[in-house]
Amino acid sequence: MPKDPRIKKVLVIGSGPIIIGQAAEFDYSGTQACRALKAEGIETVLLNSNPATIMTDPDVADHVYIEPMTLEVVERILDIEKPDSVLPNLGGQMGLNLSMELARSGYLDRTGIRLLACNPETIDRAEDRELFKETMEKLHQPIIPSEVVETLQDALDCADRIGYPVIVRPAFTMGGTGGGICETREKLIEIGTNGLRLSPIHQILVEKCIAGWKEIEYEVMRDHKGNVITVCNMENLDPVGIHTGDSVVVAPSQTLTDHEYQMLRTAALDIITELGIEGGCNCQFALKPDSFDYAVIEVNPRVSRSSALASKATGYPIAKVATKIAIGYTLDEITNDVTGKTCACFEPALDYIVVKYPKWPFDKFVYADKSLGTQMMATGEVMSIGNSFEAAMMKAVSSIELGMDTLTHKPFEELTDEEVVEHMHVQDAERVFCVYEALKRGIDHKVIYDITKIDWWFLDKMQHLADLEKGLAQCNGVLSLEQYKTAKKYGFQDKTIRRLAQVDTLPVENYRAGFKMVDTCAAEFSANTPYFYSTYDGDNEAASFIAEKEAETAAKGEPKKKKVLVFGSGPIRIGQGIEFDYCSVHCVWTLKKNGCEAILVNNNPETVSTDFDTGDRLYFDPLNPESVDNIIATEKPDACVVQFGGQTAIKLAKHMDEIGLPILGTPADAIDEAEDRERFDELLERCNIPRAPGRTVFNLDEALAAAEEIGLPVLMRPSYVLGGQNMIVAYNKADIIEYMGVITEHVDMDHPVLLDKYIMGTECEVDAICDGENFLIPGIMEQVERTGVHSGDSICVYPAQHLTQDEIDTMVDYTGRFARELHVTGLVNVQYAVSHGRVYVIEVNPRSSRTVP
Repeated sequence: MPKDPRIKKVLVIGSGPIIIGQAAEFDYSGTQACRALKAEGIETVLLNSNPATIMTDPDVADHVYIEPMTLEVVERILDIEKPDSVLPNLGGQMGLNLSMELARSGYLDRTGIRLLACNPETIDRAEDRELFKETMEKLHQPIIPSEVVETLQDALDCADRIGYPVIVRPAFTMGGTGGGICETREKLIEIGTNGLRLSPIHQILVEKCIAGWKEIEYEVMRDHKGNVITVCNMENLDPVGIHTGDSVVVAPSQTLTDHEYQMLRTAALDIITELGIEGGCNCQFALKPDSFDYAVIEVNPRVSRSSALASKATGYPIAKVATKIAIGYTLDEITNDVTGKTCACFEPALDYIVVKYPKWPFDKFVYADKSLGTQMMATGEVMSIGNSFEAAMMKAVSSIELGMDTLTHKPFEELTDEEVVEHMHVQDAERVFCVYEALKRGIDHKVIYDITKIDWWFLDKMQHLADLEKGLAQCNGVLSLEQYKTAKKYGFQDKTIRRLAQVDTLPVENYRAGFKMVDTCAAEFSANTPYFYSTYDGDNEAASFIAEKEAETAAKGEPKKKKVLVFGSGPIRIGQGIEFDYCSVHCVWTLKKNGCEAILVNNNPETVSTDFDTGDRLYFDPLNPESVDNIIATEKPDACVVQFGGQTAIKLAKHMDEIGLPILGTPADAIDEAEDRERFDELLERCNIPRAPGRTVFNLDEALAAAEEIGLPVLMRPSYVLGGQNMIVAYNKADIIEYMGVITEHVDMDHPVLLDKYIMGTECEVDAICDGENFLIPGIMEQVERTGVHSGDSICVYPAQHLTQDEIDTMVDYTGRFARELHVTGLVNVQYAVSHGRVYVIEVNPRSSRTVP
């Protein structure tokens, strides 16, 4: 049946600020929802408190409210806008919880406003632990022995009955917040108390711990007529016990037998049918590796974090389809936009393998506990596509920006065999690298499996990578063509091969990758809007796709468009978040509007930029020089844009300059001038602008001498980083000694450490837009916190409240001097410290910054 004629105006609830476990995926799903509703002529109202999102853009929804996400605010908006329906299942846990509050308060009954896609009872049966248990028992679906409790004493009694270890899962929370594994009574008291406090209904589930079973997820869709399909199934490399957001995930699953696959698929479809969910749903299962025993872990009656991954992995636009189902369409009435020919009830077919690798903040929080459990720690993720697990895994490792190009992690190389085996017992962010080290040393797979419970299939594939790496390291300067081509096929970069094999020249220079397409149907139908991933198997589907499109253009007698490559910002991490995706997407939209062809390169599955229809073409590949060279060889673009992808894209500027691809906007040399401390000092002198006295140092002795010379306290930070990574204020010599020790261990010392006199005062930030000559400053932002507190961690007010007119004029004048001297074309961000009426420059970034949105 076509769309429901009663639906004329819908409120879409967003997901609020980015927190661990709830990141950019919901900007992606919310944006898709608003666009799908508008395409159907439905008026959209959006509530979201996060300004750094595409969905809060004035042209995405008809009415946008950037307000706190509370019941009171939602009711006020509903009173003003009077929509007939609310769409609750695309804004993560925030959207669901607010919808439940609306239902419970009686507001929906009083006003007759409908909840689309899922009724309150459905949400309750999936989210309320007791009702969920009853539903599963009714379906004869096995669940893990557990009890729902509301006091700590009941939790302790329950654990005594079912036996330790137990897992605590608070109700109505997200990303495993407040939960954890408890091996002892003491641990249960600590985690249980915290879990009860964090659950909005003061309820926790205490369940038997089945750590070591395989964790499998199914993304399923259902419409109101009861048509159901599975979009994708995914398998965690890590067993149950580590949150799926912190696990390496592969899609489709690789180690299930057909019987296991069908058994879990049937269970997922039965569950979504029984719950009566209309739209997307995510089912998580635990599967015992040595029998057909399984258990349902949880069901999310909404678009989840995994939905974004499943959507990008298959090319199936889950959020868009879920929205159309919510307004009354059935799966067979919705067209699959990627092929343009098939409908949404075709289950996607994959002829490649996808690896998702988490991005953790531990490179930034050096002293943090790196161990992983049922509570999510990762801030973001990368996705890589390959035609083998090995190639996809190698791409993923080079995309997570830890400076690694194989799975070899230096600290593990220094351990003895016994220490490596011992370290595998530690479930932390580096465990995969530890397993790899064990495989390189020939430690028996059974030993590794017994400790980690990582499936033998994964161990076998990682063993293959380890053997290839060892083989290259034994070349001693003689590399055969066959060995080189094999290494390329499985994801080794040229620079890695040169380093390992100790060769200066390769058997084939400029050996280029071809590109295969993601088209949802394993090439059964031709595709309209595919995206591409690189392989070395001699096929280049991108080249023929481009040639076909260009021939069509020429046949119509249309002029050839200018091609521009736009570099995205990679995984979301602290200091480089969704803001840069916002900038990249706007860049692409503007290029398209002005008659250019915009080609996106990015590897983050959570974002709007990697949506299949954002750019004219999308390459899902690592953002490193070699990978980009392959894309350039196939696309032959006219220019590129680096200033919107944060530090990830900026790092490519120098390489673009070297290969002679024009950079639109600020030139690469200007970027280097702002990043390189000595050149920056010269720039300030030419512009006659004061700054705090500072030095660049490469080792501890130089640091101590510099601090002596300029006087403590000093501000210390490495050059060429973003988000104040590893930045501290050192008040005494001990601070400097400790800091230099940590930094030399974690950062490659090609770039020096910057040491500046610390100025106590007010910090201000200016974003300006400049055309090379004239510049415009929309406003000046003032930090509430003192200088030395990172601007990303400070409350800021806009416009500034405590600056004199002189100080403002000085900032405007200095910003103009910078913009002209650096030939800024585009955005520039300048941070100032104001102390006793004097304005000092802290730093200049000739690119888009976190504060742009």
